[in-house]
Amino acid sequence: MPIRPDEAAPRDALFDQFHFVLVETSHPGNVGAAARAIKTMGFGQLVLAVPRLGSDVLRHPEAIALASGADDVLAAARIEPDLPAALTGVNWAVALSARTREYGPPSAQPRDSATLACRHATLGQRVAFVFGSERAGLSNEAVELCNALVHIPANPAYASLNLSQAVQVIAYEARLACLAAQTSPAGHELPPEELLATRDEIEGMFTHLESALVALDFLDPANPKRLMTRLRRLFARSGLEYEEVNILRGIAKHILQRQPRK
Repeated sequence: MPIRPDEAAPRDALFDQFHFVLVETSHPGNVGAAARAIKTMGFGQLVLAVPRLGSDVLRHPEAIALASGADDVLAAARIEPDLPAALTGVNWAVALSARTREYGPPSAQPRDSATLACRHATLGQRVAFVFGSERAGLSNEAVELCNALVHIPANPAYASLNLSQAVQVIAYEARLACLAAQTSPAGHELPPEELLATRDEIEGMFTHLESALVALDFLDPANPKRLMTRLRRLFARSGLEYEEVNILRGIAKHILQRQPRK
């Protein structure tokens, strides 16, 4: 179906801050269709975390056919060995899931999450939308790496969305948010010291904090229950800033220095 071009440039620095991450994708056609979906909305950063066919998926005839003009996005897709690697350098990540989770980051609507992601992108921060495999979706561990959990409110009697369809919905919402940000007056910017920490900085903090809690005998590594999961949810609600991560790591460092070696 033809799409009317907007007056704004189809791709610019703001749009390049958005990354669309596909985790353990099985079907090469979905990779190509996802490339087409994001390109139609002006985006071009596609990341594949452990795709079933590895790097061969980028040259698969079905992927190329369904990319249908988005061959450049498909060919430039980045392939990573796992989700943490795919989120390296990302400040704000949104997990897409058809299932609600008892534990995990706070839930958000697609439009709200796109607006918030765009706000971070206007500050020069990288954002990512993370999609799971066709059969199993995202694992709880993958969801916990993200700042928000989004469920597309489809027809409850038939809520089955194809992977590339879900990507298209979110890319559309992200485009609307970006176009609104480009035409709205400034005034929502945060000072540099309040910029969010990246996902790898936060993961390093969690590793450091977990070691400190074990040293205090507050966390039993043989029976951790859901302590770290609950802490992840707590910090995900706040959105950790770079300086806050440094403070928490400083606390963990001093705990470890004062605890006798076991």
